Formats: sequence, structure tokens, C-alpha cells
Amino acid sequence: QVHLVESGGGLVQAGDSLRLSCAASGGTFSSYAMGWFRQAPGKEREFVAAINWTGGSTYYADSVKGRFTISRDNAKNTVYLRMNSLKPEDTAVYYCAAAVASGLQIGPDNYNYWGQGTQVVVSS
Repeated sequence: QVHLVESGGGLVQAGDSLRLSCAASGGTFSSYAMGWFRQAPGKEREFVAAINWTGGSTYYADSVKGRFTISRDNAKNTVYLRMNSLKPEDTAVYYCAAAVASGLQIGPDNYNYWGQGTQVVVSS
């Protein structure tokens, strides 16, 4: 029922910034908790950031804390991931996900819908 489309990925240099967007359709966006995950080639998908239904609560993986910011605009049915001070180890396919829940979710099994991903490459 819910369709998620990520955008904003690309090739950047270390130290640069990038903003990812995830547009949702087919559901009630304001009732979902949202999250971002990433997966590098040959590695497991890992948690990046989460936000609750109002945007009042956020949570970040230690690897991105202080550099990345998750936010949402419920009027636009969109969640964002602002990535600052990018490092080569941030290179991955980034996925957004929606959970049928109000409180923020950390575990991938708690998410009901997933986007197709957008590629981020950070060169040294």
C-alpha cells in the first residue's frame, strides 16, 4: 500500500554534504515512524537514523551521530537525511523505511515498508 522513493544520492568528496529525500505515497504518512538504513557491498544492512511520527524524537547510530540529521515534513509526506562531513566509509546504498508505529524504531524488523534505495559514493 505504501510506496517510498528515495532521491538525492550521488558522488561527492570527503567533507562534503548531501541531503537525501524520501517521498511517501499511498498511506497516512503522519502516522508512521520513519528510518534510514544503509548497506555497503558485502556488508549487512545497518541502522542509520530514526524519527518518530511527529518529528519530536530522533535517534542516530554512533557512526553518524553529530554529522547526520534526520527530519520530516508531514505536510509534504517526506523524510530527509542531511549528511555533513561525509567520509569514504559512508559510501553505501541508503534506504528509507516506514513503520506502522508512532514511536521511533531501531530494528529493521519493525519497519513495514521500504524504498528501493539511493546510492551515495564519497571519494577521498
